[in-house]
Amino acid sequence: MSFIQNNWLLVVVLVLSGAMLVWPLIRDRTSAMKSITTLGVTRLINSGNPVLLDLRETKEVEGGRLPNAVHIPLSQLKDRAGELGKFASRPVVAYCDRGQRSRGALAVLTGVGFKEIYELAGGIRAWKDAGLPISRA
Repeated sequence: MSFIQNNWLLVVVLVLSGAMLVWPLIRDRTSAMKSITTLGVTRLINSGNPVLLDLRETKEVEGGRLPNAVHIPLSQLKDRAGELGKFASRPVVAYCDRGQRSRGALAVLTGVGFKEIYELAGGIRAWKDAGLPISRA
C-alpha cells in the first residue's frame, strides 16, 4: 500500500495505458461497425456483393480506389446519403486513406438502413500494400 501512495503517478499511468490498450477491443465488440481486413473484404466481394464506399476527399482519390467503389467524401456523406439507400440490403465496406476516418460514417450509414457495416482496417493503404487491384477510373 505504501508503494501505491509513494508512486501514485506511476499507478495512474499504468491504469490509463492499460485502458488505452483494451479500448479498441471493447469498441470493436460493441460497435455496429466491424473492422475487416483486406482478406476479409476480398472474401466478401467474392461472396456477398458488398457496396465499397470510398470516403476520401476528391483530391485523395486521384491515386485510385477499390474496383467498383462508390465515391462519396465523408464531408458530403450526410447530404448525399440518399444515394446509398437503394443499396441498404447489401453489406457496406467503408474506407478512407488509413482507416481512421471510416468510423465517422457509422451514424449516417445506419440512418440510411445498412445493417452490415464494415470498415477496411488500414484503409486503401493496406489494400495497396497487399498488392490488390486498384481502379484508376
